[in-house]
Amino acid sequence: MSAGAPGPQRVLGRRVILLGGSSEIGLAIVAELQRRSPREVALLGRDAAALDAAEARLRAAGCERVLTTALDALQSQQHADALDRAMSELGGADIVIVAVGVLGESGGMPADVDAAVEVLRVNTVGAGSLLLHAAERLRARGGGALVALSSVAAERPRPANFVYGASKAGFDALARGLGDALHDDGVQVLVVRPGFVRTRMTRGMQPAPLAVDPEAVARATVEGLRRGAQVIWVPAALRWLMLVIRLLPRQLFRRIRQ
Repeated sequence: MSAGAPGPQRVLGRRVILLGGSSEIGLAIVAELQRRSPREVALLGRDAAALDAAEARLRAAGCERVLTTALDALQSQQHADALDRAMSELGGADIVIVAVGVLGESGGMPADVDAAVEVLRVNTVGAGSLLLHAAERLRARGGGALVALSSVAAERPRPANFVYGASKAGFDALARGLGDALHDDGVQVLVVRPGFVRTRMTRGMQPAPLAVDPEAVARATVEGLRRGAQVIWVPAALRWLMLVIRLLPRQLFRRIRQ
């Protein structure tokens, strides 16, 4: 097997760390992994009650060992210690999922600029910091798989929610560059670009075309890990839709209001 090629120990590894431990998509990915073979899991997040609920959900899905650790994406100076603690308690890590993100307000120019800046700090700086720290540790341990939960919004930020799109674009570019940098180090970086996903974060919003549930993202992600993919779109048809959208002239693209 060539260096950097995905191997069974990375795709089927038992130890999973979920950064953004109450993320519905992240938890669905862990549950899908557990459905295929037993897992030991560490959940890292800032809401203790949400982590408790996530732990109960994974135990109900069959995970016999689920650990929780406090983590705030905005406190980047604490990221290294939090990851080291989780890996020490878990005995290492085979798969790390970065599912940290907030949506922010929609509707064009933000009414609250400070809140918009916080979206950038969480989705780009905070999530990016966690991505880099996780990658560093996987490489030092000899390999693994790193899942970066991005969005189709990263491919061309829409006028209706350009702050979120820009924040994901930065994270997406970082993850893709990281995947190239680690190609020969035994670390698979998988960038996942879902479209509209029906979760708490999108509750009350009008579903976009090709909307999916977290479980669909989970199945596609695990399959992407299995086959050594670098980037996936969920559903897969979004890849071609986004190709068309990327080529739209700006005067037409500005008319997209959702």
